[in-house]
Amino acid sequence: MIGITSLRVFVHVADCGNIRDAAARLYRTPSAVSMTLKSLEQDLGAPLFESDRKNRLTALGAEVRGIAAEMLREHDRALERVEAVATGRQGRLQLASVPSVAAELLPGLLAEFLDARPGVTIELVDTDSRSVHAMVADGTVELGIAGVAAPAAGLSFAPLFRDPFRLVCRRGHKLAARAHPLGWTDLAGERIIGNNAAAAIVADEYRALVAASTLRARNVISLLALVRAGAGVTLLPQLATVSLTPDLVALPLADPAAEREVGVVLREGRSPSPVCRAFLGGLTEACRAPISAARPLDGADERQ
Repeated sequence: MIGITSLRVFVHVADCGNIRDAAARLYRTPSAVSMTLKSLEQDLGAPLFESDRKNRLTALGAEVRGIAAEMLREHDRALERVEAVATGRQGRLQLASVPSVAAELLPGLLAEFLDARPGVTIELVDTDSRSVHAMVADGTVELGIAGVAAPAAGLSFAPLFRDPFRLVCRRGHKLAARAHPLGWTDLAGERIIGNNAAAAIVADEYRALVAASTLRARNVISLLALVRAGAGVTLLPQLATVSLTPDLVALPLADPAAEREVGVVLREGRSPSPVCRAFLGGLTEACRAPISAARPLDGADERQ
């Protein structure tokens, strides 16, 4: 049976014009090369060279050399593609993320990742945490970056960092003049604009405030526009407030539990693709340092 190795040996001998130089290129002994050529000629049923010196091809040898060289090029290119896919240098990743992470953390990370892997294609969807979990669960995306959601069968959640909530209001708002972190009682009488991100706040005092709210927005751009127009104040994760316009301010809260935990969402029982594994390595490394003012997780207990 004719194999790739035999054809590679033949092409090298044909190119070099002798067995000795071809053997040196192939890191094999001349006798091993000679035996391989003899076996190939036996398989073909005809000689490939006009003489034992191997410096002139027969008509069959010339035909076989052209075909073999093309086969070897295709074979080597296929192996390169397989290796590229296996090492995450080629492939496709579908990713869903909460908007704040998509806007503040991912742009630089994705730019660096794609520069190092020009054969990779990434599709990014920004949406709320609940939708991120749903998209991972139904296979729409392979990887999600979101806050903690209600336990769902078939999904895993690996924490990345904690992100404290801030009160966002107009710069001229009376609360903006407070010199101390705001308590829940400071928000009494304020119109709280509800949003999905703040659903991570479990304080009863906040729940009561937002339950009485008459205004709610899902999109961060719309939410900030409402605050800017004086329609009320809202609470957002600090990462979502990094790029606020100068007319808005983000104020700290006194409640240390008013924070969200952001992590990676994957489907259980499925090995991540090589591209996904490579991206997760960069994402985890990026989250080792504080992201803006978000607090990275530390300690094994917090990762359970």
